[in-house]
Amino acid sequence: MMNNKVVLVTGSSRGNGKATIIEFARHGYDVIIDYIDSEKEANPAFRSFNNADDAAKLKKYVENNYGVKALVVKADVSNEQEVQSMVQTAIKEYGHIDVLVNNAGVVFDRSFADIEVDEFKRTLEVNVIGSFIVTKEVSKYMKKGSTIVNVSSTNGTKTISPESLDYNISKIGLQSLTRDLAYQFKPNIRVNAVAIGWADTDMNKDLPKEYIEEENSKIFLERFADPSEIAKTIYFLATEESSYINGEIINIDGGYF
Repeated sequence: MMNNKVVLVTGSSRGNGKATIIEFARHGYDVIIDYIDSEKEANPAFRSFNNADDAAKLKKYVENNYGVKALVVKADVSNEQEVQSMVQTAIKEYGHIDVLVNNAGVVFDRSFADIEVDEFKRTLEVNVIGSFIVTKEVSKYMKKGSTIVNVSSTNGTKTISPESLDYNISKIGLQSLTRDLAYQFKPNIRVNAVAIGWADTDMNKDLPKEYIEEENSKIFLERFADPSEIAKTIYFLATEESSYINGEIINIDGGYF
């Protein structure tokens, strides 16, 4: 009996990461759910919602509904030792990793004058360096035909958002990393990225109603994305259906201008 394919999604106990885990599980993948306890208590400006309880609930959900195996690991992607431990645990459990989705990310809602240097560094450490560290470790165990999908943002392509300049820069960096890795791993491992616009996730649920309405007016589809819509595109980029797409940044923004 052939083993299921395996996907690792970082930052995946909630939001787009959770939806991505569910999408792959729905297609028969065994999954690795990565989380890090929220740092929001330490810094109110920090927006992170991944935690152990949510990860445990997600594990139970996919195992009960799709009959796949789910492994829960706690790892800060910016910590090389924690990432190495996560990957070794995954390899011991499954023996291989076929798809990596670098989804973990942080954002601070601070103006240029208010954001602290440590906050700026933290954004880059997680969103860019973290993706580099995880990719470096996971790629050691990837075979020909494996795929990597980086979760970027339209903030790195076309959206001007001065209150999120650290986030914007990190997503530009992640897109550059995507292209470089596609070259680095050619022709055996494909690497692409999705640039996400607004999504209906917990991270955005507390935005002012007036602001949401204003942003919706800029979107051709006049609504935020459902996380499942983003997950479907990520899944597509990991399959043979997208076998000639490599080194690309795919916008998922509903037509945002």
